[in-house]
Amino acid sequence: MRILSGIRPTGKLHIGHLVGALDNWVRLQNEGNETFYFVADWHALTTHYDDVSHLKEYTKDIVRVLLAVGIDPEKSVIFVQSGVKGHAELTLLFSMIVSVSRLERVPTYKEIKKELNYKDLSNAGFLIYPVLQAADILIYRAEGVPVGEDQVYHIELTREIARRFNRMYDEVFPEPEAILSKTPKLPGTDGRKMSKSYGNVINIEIDEKELERMILTMVTDPARKRRTDPGNPENCPVWEYHKAFGVTEEQSQWIREGCTKAKIGCVDCKKLLLENMRKRLVPIWENLRKIDEDPRYVDDVIAKGNEKAREVAEETMEKVRKAMNLMF
Repeated sequence: MRILSGIRPTGKLHIGHLVGALDNWVRLQNEGNETFYFVADWHALTTHYDDVSHLKEYTKDIVRVLLAVGIDPEKSVIFVQSGVKGHAELTLLFSMIVSVSRLERVPTYKEIKKELNYKDLSNAGFLIYPVLQAADILIYRAEGVPVGEDQVYHIELTREIARRFNRMYDEVFPEPEAILSKTPKLPGTDGRKMSKSYGNVINIEIDEKELERMILTMVTDPARKRRTDPGNPENCPVWEYHKAFGVTEEQSQWIREGCTKAKIGCVDCKKLLLENMRKRLVPIWENLRKIDEDPRYVDDVIAKGNEKAREVAEETMEKVRKAMNLMF
């Protein structure tokens, strides 16, 4: 199965990206699928067009992290969106067959405008974000797209665009399926939505002492005001982290019984979480250090990945131009 997914370089990757997306990417790669993973730098411009000072830095940093968590450039194509100009060409052609009113009905269009109400998002690039996303997917004729639940609608629109193109011109594109991660979204350390603006995000590349500080100060079940108060793990953000970073059946039983019967304190529970998080994060930190020993390695991975991606993209664009009766 041909798989494609991408991440916007708008900042450092955090543990929500790790358990919500990257672990899934590694699994899909290691199951023998044909996997394409990219840094969506043009997508970052749709909302962050007014500050590009860190764009290149964040782009390369994401590739570093992809390599460190287990994305293998010998098994997967790792590339940068702007390195494959066919994405822009196909976006332009798709924009001819998608109405403005259709794009304005995309749920995330209004949601993001509301969430980022301090920014001017009247730019055309933000409106056609879903068209660019459809081009990203369809230019590789991807069959599966790992996404979060908030992006499922975009995959449906991509399928709609593929059907419309195939019906109007020629059968060029498959209709991709959304592949949902089994891990739910992690809350922030304060129990709210994980967001850099709230200061409740734990970056993948975090100092070990800072990780300990953030975990030990996490909010817990509000019912447990004192150690002797019984609680419920299902009402505690820490429990979501436990599920994401792995607990044995024995540990799970210890947490549930200890919390509901007030046999353990919240700090005891958090120390177990820290132990399991370290097991997962320390190998990634070590891999990052090794990657940084060769300053050219990340650039080489990107260059080779871009070349492979361009070959596949150009095959598709030749079919598209022929179907649309374009001379060039």
